[in-house]
Amino acid sequence: MKKAIFILLLALCSLCQPLFAKKLPSLHFHADGSFKILQFTDTHIHIASGSNLYSLELIKDLVALERPDLVVLTGDIVTEDPPTEGYKKLVAILQQTSTPWMVVFGNHESERKFSRTQLAQLVENLPGCLNSDVGGICGNSNFVFPIQTNNGKIGALIYGFDSNAYSTLKPVVDGYGWIGFNQIEWYRKVSEQYKRENGGQPLPALAFFHIPLPEYRQATEAKDARLIGVKNEEECCPEINSGLFTAILECGDIMGTFVGHDHINDYITSWHGIALAYGRVSKVMKSPEDPLAGGRILVLHEGKREFDTWIRDKNGDKVLSTSFPAMLQKK
Repeated sequence: MKKAIFILLLALCSLCQPLFAKKLPSLHFHADGSFKILQFTDTHIHIASGSNLYSLELIKDLVALERPDLVVLTGDIVTEDPPTEGYKKLVAILQQTSTPWMVVFGNHESERKFSRTQLAQLVENLPGCLNSDVGGICGNSNFVFPIQTNNGKIGALIYGFDSNAYSTLKPVVDGYGWIGFNQIEWYRKVSEQYKRENGGQPLPALAFFHIPLPEYRQATEAKDARLIGVKNEEECCPEINSGLFTAILECGDIMGTFVGHDHINDYITSWHGIALAYGRVSKVMKSPEDPLAGGRILVLHEGKREFDTWIRDKNGDKVLSTSFPAMLQKK
């Protein structure tokens, strides 16, 4: 009888094991109230062909220099099939400093036999990855992750959105993908829940995804546009405006959005009080006029709706420093 009970318990434990297989680390503001994020984007690492392997060295160097509390990868990271070896090398670098990380997928992640669903399963089981796709909505890298204050409350939020890959309405609508209605509905519900739990006040938040919103183009084409950084190519936005920016304005929590996709843009600007920004491409570009490979740093401040940001390039130089909301002041 005892043996039978023991075997039953073992069986139950084995069934429950996947639920407890990975314990996600928590994120916390430092005692001085700061929290630092380092964004890398568009590394296009291809181990088999030896393409863009310098990006791994860049990540190693900038993580060592900036010592971020979190690394965010905004798409087109490992672009070979399968991506397993590339992510293995990337994670080994981040493990050296025990740096947690998260990734939102780009359009090139859908150009292989290795599906986005498989990629989500791969990354979520890698050491240090904070991805936990909500499932049931468009895309496979949608999540929200809280940052804890020094008194144990939730002080800020990091949103990840899968901006998908290419239009699903071809040939009527061409071009790149967009953040779907059910993703926006999910965001609204999550934002409202956190707002209620915070006494009716929206929590300061940042959002990361790959493909820029149509509002990026609107913002830079405005006659009073002020860009900190460069716009060297027209924004490759989707032809469909699905309404995420409107939701952001109405929910009142997201202070800024941070994307990749357009390799030779690295600006930050604002539109209706929201910061719209690119990261810095994290692979070496061919033209000497293109931005130097690097990463974007963001520093949040506990209890405040503000952040500082700058670019750290491959030479270690700190450039394009600014602060939100101070950057909203027209000069």
